[in-house]
Order: sequence, then structure tokens, then C-alpha cells
Amino acid sequence: MKRTALAAAAVGLATAAAMGLSALPAHAAPPGANKDESGAQARASADPASLAAAVADKAVASGLDKLAKGPDEAYRRVSVTRGTSDMYFVGYERTYKGLPVVGGDAVVVTDSAGRVRDTVAAAGPNSQDVQTEARISAEQATEVAKGRLSRVDDSAAPRLVVLAWGAKPRLTWEAVVSGLAKGKPSIQHVFVDARTGKIADSYDDVREGSGNSYYYGQVTINTSGSGSSYSMTDSTRPGIQCGGQGGTAYTGPDDAWGNGQGTNLETACVDALYSVQREWDMLRDWLGRNGIDGSGRGFGARVGLSDVNAYWNGSYTNFGHNQANDRQATNIDVVAHEFGHAIFQTTPGGAGSGNENGGINEGTGDIFGALTEHYANNPNDPPDYLVGEEVDLVGQGPIRNMYNPSALGDPNCWSSSIPNTEVHAAAGPLNHWFYLLAEGSNPGGGKPSSPICSGGPASVTGVGVQKAGQIYLGALNRKTSSWRYTNARAASVAAAIELFGANSAECNTTKAAWSAVSVAAQSGEPACGTSTNDFALSLNPSTGSGQPGQQVTATVNTQTTSGSAQTVNLTASGLPSGVTASFNPSSVTSGNSSALTLSIGSSAAQGTYQITVTGTGSLTHTAIFTLQVGGTSTRDFSISASPASGTVQAGSAATTTIRTTTTSGTAQAVNLAASGLPTGATAAFNPASVTSGGTSTLTISTAPTTPAGSYNVTVTGTGETATHTTTYALTVQGTSGGRTFTNGTDYAINDYSTVQSPITSTATGSAVSPVKLSVTINHTCAEDLDIWLRGPNGQWYAVDRYGGTSCTSYGTRTYSVPVSQQAAGTWVLEVSDVYAGDTGRLDTWSITV
Repeated sequence: MKRTALAAAAVGLATAAAMGLSALPAHAAPPGANKDESGAQARASADPASLAAAVADKAVASGLDKLAKGPDEAYRRVSVTRGTSDMYFVGYERTYKGLPVVGGDAVVVTDSAGRVRDTVAAAGPNSQDVQTEARISAEQATEVAKGRLSRVDDSAAPRLVVLAWGAKPRLTWEAVVSGLAKGKPSIQHVFVDARTGKIADSYDDVREGSGNSYYYGQVTINTSGSGSSYSMTDSTRPGIQCGGQGGTAYTGPDDAWGNGQGTNLETACVDALYSVQREWDMLRDWLGRNGIDGSGRGFGARVGLSDVNAYWNGSYTNFGHNQANDRQATNIDVVAHEFGHAIFQTTPGGAGSGNENGGINEGTGDIFGALTEHYANNPNDPPDYLVGEEVDLVGQGPIRNMYNPSALGDPNCWSSSIPNTEVHAAAGPLNHWFYLLAEGSNPGGGKPSSPICSGGPASVTGVGVQKAGQIYLGALNRKTSSWRYTNARAASVAAAIELFGANSAECNTTKAAWSAVSVAAQSGEPACGTSTNDFALSLNPSTGSGQPGQQVTATVNTQTTSGSAQTVNLTASGLPSGVTASFNPSSVTSGNSSALTLSIGSSAAQGTYQITVTGTGSLTHTAIFTLQVGGTSTRDFSISASPASGTVQAGSAATTTIRTTTTSGTAQAVNLAASGLPTGATAAFNPASVTSGGTSTLTISTAPTTPAGSYNVTVTGTGETATHTTTYALTVQGTSGGRTFTNGTDYAINDYSTVQSPITSTATGSAVSPVKLSVTINHTCAEDLDIWLRGPNGQWYAVDRYGGTSCTSYGTRTYSVPVSQQAAGTWVLEVSDVYAGDTGRLDTWSITV
């Protein structure tokens, strides 16, 4: 990797009225909730992300609050994302009789102390008997979907899903087709009713919208390479690269890029990399997000799109030029806008359906553009709240105005017409809200005033752009696929309280800014400035079965999640005829538990019933107990690892297959987690959740610093009816034995000559960086020698460069060389004598990988 100062000029890529902007389709932790000693102990004793996953899985299994589900439904964990103030957001997909439920997603918010802080679901439990047999074939559905495009380039095999968007859930085929729609790139998810063959809904993944920089003068960008081979690939930010329409990164013989001209595409990539690297850093430093996708990765950028446009297509960003074709659309707020769509897509809920949801998506891009522009604070493009003004997309200056959207024809205020408003215009109320939250209605200091909609407060005082960004990302981490403006308000209020407290100015301003754009307070919305006493409720177990005349028991656990402990009164509802419930005791102080007994009378009918346990304190929380009367035995599963043990060198990874089996009843969703890992090791499951009977690949990655030793890693499978564990025996070996290789062949070193000495490594896994070299050369002028190392993947690394004002004998020297590649394969030491007068011999060299 090279950090290279790049000489600058001006680049401009405009976003046509048709881009993601177009008119066509060192972490400074903010003040948060009080952190007590138990939270610190939890962080010390468990990996926070694994703890968050385990706690959330239990919440899902108990059907807490908004996580209630029907008897034929299950949740599958899909993501764990860290937010600011040590909060974690655990995303879930829902299934119905084994089929994915689109629009049935949910999010569980936990803190680092292992407490559930919030639950959000896109839809409630499905009580309707949805047909699961399709009358329309997959091929027929694909043909219907293709009709959405004017030109079809590709299509994928459709999948059968239950679509929960709309008045009632229905069975549909989800077909993905790509090509052109109205002359623009399009990747459409089309939901075709599997019973009637009509289109039920659809959405589009495409969201429009020393190197010489056109826009920013002399800038520094991260690239990769060495010697005479360099690439516009950021080796420090995985996934970030820039190149042409073919999708490969630009390469060159040196690390100087572009000529500063607005029509030069290499220059456009300088601006694109500079912009997305600032966005990445802003996410890390201001908002606590790890990479564009929240998991440490980003996406590629392409330039040279032959269109007055720029867009995100679900996999990468693509940038065209302005209408005058004198600059490319790669300035900060345009680039950050397009990658803002990637953030929207990779937060829970993904990209939803409908113009209002699409407007929020477009506004999200504008918000991340403004945040990045403020973070970069580049004098060549001073931070503001205008979108695309540097690009001058269609010769009329900015394409959107965040402090007064109506100045460019977009609505300032939410109204009932927003769901039918074109998505870029529908972004107006969100953009307006963000400006009011960040700067206020009359910020002064040369910043523009912002109007307030009818019925709103007299004025709004801003909290600052960084805090506004923290609140909005906290809201995005609660997003579901059915998001509308009302959901965004509720989520942002919850985020403000979570980050800054109910008594904070940030809470009041968040609400005031929404009211100022005519998004009204929602039912059950927390009040600012009131007590934050709250508790959580859970059941263990959350399912049980019994015959008439028997009793089924469960423990009702409560926990104080904020403020002081309080009295919680317990009741049960939804009891079938013949079944009674009792609690011992019937009320508890939060933090304590009660025994729930369900007595099944002789008259109780056979069947499966969902009983709601309600805890009433200052707030009300619920959990669901699934009771099976008569019939088959309780559903259950088993879990195992194959192989059950493995040995790795420190710095390498071990893999095993986690197998699950349905042992009784019907299959169920099983969420996987690992504990007992050695220091420096991490565990990843692919997938993180399976339906019992399925398998997952567990990868345990160790660090070079992981201590040698034997470890029992516990793999926990949390199902809907039970939790089971299995053990994987991991042995970690040190990096000394078996990873040092030597070549003792002599090579003559003559004036102006080059010799190469190869070593073949049989070590497994990744090379431990830095690799260690020991080189012995009989030569009287070490300053004449230029020494390089080539790795098995062809990458060259500088070891010792020539140069000096006097000569010294070489002898034996050792080096530490940072690398990033596999250990196995052929490593080559290259020695060049670049001057006359001294000759010698390469005697021997060794490498420890």
C-alpha cells in the first residue's frame, strides 16, 4: 500500500437529473445511556458481538414485544452491526413454513452489557393461512418480470417467497432481472403473484443518482503496489477500488494518477477514491461504523459511464459526466451520495418498496454526502447542504437543496402526496429535517435560514452535523423494509434517547425538527425529559407441550435496562379454553424472576396456542409462550461439528462444518454463535443461521499473536424450542516451528546483474506479517545492492534499497517485511547489483512465514 500525495487539478463528474442524485429513477464516543459496572464486566468476559447475537436470539425465541410471530413462522439471524455508544443492532429475516417472508424482517437492539434495548419489526405475526403451493411456474414468473424492462441482459432463477408488503401477505415469485428500463440501467426485483401471475410489487437496485484531482487540488489517496506496478485499489479499505466500465481497477507503472483534466477518467478515479476514503473515515471517526457495509468492507467504483448520470446498482457505484461533458460526476457529495445508497442497503431491512421508502433512500444518500463534505472540510469544496453544485449537472447548479428543498421544486414538508411523489423529490422532507436537526432554523454564522412547515414549532436549534449523523445512523440501524417517514421519526427519537438520553437537548431537537417538516409524533413515542426507567422481559423456555391434566412451566425473567428497578405486574392472555395461567409471584421487582405455570384442563382441545405474557410497569413489554396441547412431542434438534477438532499455526484459520438435525417435530430456525475463543481469534458462520437439518461452515481465524495452546470452542445453536451446544477442539501452534524455509544455493552477483533465489514454502494458511528474512551475502559494497522479495501471489516487496555515500560489507542481515498473502508457494529473493567495481555472492537466505 502506498499513501501518495497527488497533485491536483479539477475533476467533475456530474450527476444528471438522473443519478443517485438524478431526477430519474480515533472514535469520539458520544454521550449515551449510563454504562454500569455490569456492562464493563460483560465486555471483559465475552465478545460483545457474540454476546449481542446470543441475547438477541433469546429475545427472538421469546417473541419479545414486536418480535411476536405466528406458529408457522421463524426468524433467521442475518447480521450483527455495531453502532455508536457500544450499541449492537441484530438483524433477522422471517420465514413462513420455511419460505422467506419479504417484509417480515426485524431488528433487536442490545447494549454491550447484554440487555435488550429495543425491538423493531416490519410486520406483526402472520395469522392468515397463506397458500404455499404455486400455480404459476418459475419460468412464467420470469417472463412476466422481464416485461418490466425495455432490454433484458440477464435474469436469475426466481425464488418462492411470502410477500408481506401490502394489504395481506401472499405467495409470490421473486424474480431478479437486469437490463434497461426507459433507457437507464435497471436491476429489478419483481414479485409475481404465484397464484395469479400478476405483478404484486417490485423495486429497483439501481439508485441514480501524487494524483491530479479535478475538484480538490493536491490530495492523498490510498492505492496499492510497489516498484513499477501500482493499482487504484485501496489495500487498507477492503473492496474499495476504482477503474473503468470493465470493472477492473486502473493500473500504472508509478503511483501518480490523473492529469487534473475534467475529461480524464484516471483523474475521475482520483476524485472518487479521495471522496469514498473520506466517507469511510467519517463513518469510522464520527459514527462508529466499520466500513461502508458495517462489516469492514466497501464496494468498487466505475467511471466513464456514457451518460449524464451516476448510480448505485446494488453491487458497485458508476459515475458519468455532466451535460456539458467537461467534468465527471465524482465530487464528494455525489460520490458519498451513491455510497450512501450502499449504506442504506446494508443496514437492516435493505432497500424497501414504494416511492416514500425510495425518497428516504435518496435522502439518505444526500445526508451522507453532506456528512462527508463536512468531515473532509476541503477548502476547494467548502461544506454546505447543496447537492451536486460542483458538478453543475445540467447547467443549472445544484440539483437539490437540503435547507430549503422547495427552492429547487421539491417539497419541504411531508404530506399525504409523498407516497406518490418521484423518489428524488420525496427526499425533500428528510433532507429538510436533517438540516434543521444539524443546524437549526436560524443558525447564523453565514449559514442559511431554513423555513418551518405549518403547525411546526416557532424555531429549531441545531445539535451539530456530527450528532445529527449519529442520530440518523442510529435510526437506520433500526430500519425495516417497510420504512416510511413515520417509522424514520420513531427510530430517530429512539436513537437520540439511546445516544444522549431522554433529558437531552438532542432528544427535543430530533422531535422538533420532525414536527417542523410536518411528520407528526407517533403513538407510543417516548417523551423527552421524562424518566427513562425501563425493563426487559423474557421467557425460558418459550415453548412447551403437555397432555390434558398436565402442567407446563416456564421462568419469566425481568431485567432493568435503564434507570431504577421498578415493580412489574405479570399477566397472561390468549389462553385457550381449558388452560389457566398462574404466576409465582404475580409481580416482581425488575431484575427478578417469576414462575409461570400453565395448567391444562381435561377439556382443553389439542392444538398449538400462542400465549402472551405481559409485564406492566412504567412501560409495558410482552413475550410469547407457544403451548402445544396433545399431539406430537416438542420440536427439537441436535448439533455437531465435523471435524470436531483442528490444528492451525497462529495467524491461520481453521474450518469445520456445523451440522444440525431435526430430532423431533418439525424443522426450526437455529441461530449459531461461538464462545471460548483464544485471544485474537474470531469466529464466523456461513450462514449464521440454518433451518435444522442444514449445515453451516464455521471459520475460526487466529491472529499472529494468538497464544499457542489447546482450546475448546463452544458452538451454541439457539432454536425456537431449545438450545444445544457442541465443542470444537482447536489447537494453535506457535509461528516458530515448521514455518522457516532456507535456500543455501550460491548465486554469483556481478556488476549490473540480477539474481533470483527461490524458496518453496509448505506452510499453511496466511503468512504471518511481517515475514522474517535472514540474508547472507559476501559482498564488499552493500550500498550497491537492491533487494526485493516476491510472494507466491506475485506481489513484490522492497527489502533493502540501494544507495549511500560509502561502501560497507554486507555479511548477514535480517529484515521484517510486511506482507498480505498466503504462506504456501514459491517466495523469491531478488538481488540486483546496480553499480560497477564490486562483485560478490548470495550465500544463503531464509524466510519465516
